[in-house]
Amino acid sequence: MKAGSGATTFGQPDSPGVPADYARNTLLAPFNDLDAIKGLVKTNPGQIACVILEPIAGNMGVIPPHEGFLAGVRELCNQEGICLIFDEVITGFRVGWSGAQGIYKVMPDLTCLGKIIGGGLPVGAFGGKREIMEQLAPVGGVYQAGTLSGNPLAMTAGIETLKLLKEEGTYELLEQKTAYLCSEAEKIARSSKTPTYLSRVGSMFCIFFSRGPVGNYASAKKSDTEAFRRYFWALLEQGIYVAPSQFEAGFVSLAHTDEDIETTLAALHGAFQAAS
Repeated sequence: MKAGSGATTFGQPDSPGVPADYARNTLLAPFNDLDAIKGLVKTNPGQIACVILEPIAGNMGVIPPHEGFLAGVRELCNQEGICLIFDEVITGFRVGWSGAQGIYKVMPDLTCLGKIIGGGLPVGAFGGKREIMEQLAPVGGVYQAGTLSGNPLAMTAGIETLKLLKEEGTYELLEQKTAYLCSEAEKIARSSKTPTYLSRVGSMFCIFFSRGPVGNYASAKKSDTEAFRRYFWALLEQGIYVAPSQFEAGFVSLAHTDEDIETTLAALHGAFQAAS
């Protein structure tokens, strides 16, 4: 069982507390490797209940799917009668109104959501095909409930957030701001001769301190975490706080002003110099 984001920084890819039975009943395949998933299905015929993945990997930086990867997984699941589940906790309503599945035109059987639909307050949700959802009580026999399910405060914050996101031009503005920030950051990195690989989808981005492209967990792990450490502290000393892990995603939000972005870009000059 692999844990990403901050846990990867500390060299602890195995999450403590995961029961051995869960691990034994979970098969792992590299992101963006359709052949690996096909191999697992072939060697475990009729035994795989579902394929769960982030359509845009956000727990090892930001890694977009290769062309045809998601469509290939969808086709394989259709052929084998396997449920396809997209974890859109990070990407849902962030990269677009229809999430990553809307961008890549691949529809899962179930979708997991969180974060944004609560306006930053604690909330989680899942939904999908009628024949699956009707297995839940009170229609079906699978009981699902929670003390804070439908919490009025979280739901109100979420509704107001979604109203803002649905306004005309919202996602275009986020795209414009993030594209500018990232393109200028790449120029600054090149001028400082700091080896970096910048990956972005919509308002999600990650600056990998890597000499080559990053397309999966193995290539992400090759990043220079010591360079990132120097970069992080150099930014913090200038009043810019980014996630304290090479393997976390960065986000631009509607709250970020043009002044915020310019201040960040000015700080990047010294930060990349410190990292190199």
